[in-house]
Amino acid sequence: MDENEEKVAVSRQIDENLKRVYQEKVEEELPDRFKNLLEQLKQQSAAK
Repeated sequence: MDENEEKVAVSRQIDENLKRVYQEKVEEELPDRFKNLLEQLKQQSAAK
């Protein structure tokens, strides 16, 4: 494997790991604190 192929392989692995971590974060449930804040904002918007 030459240097360029190695760089491509490392770059591909980094991309895959970043996508995996991002997807895990997207699938996480929102913390209750944020849910409560969103509910408060909805109520304030509805009151206007």
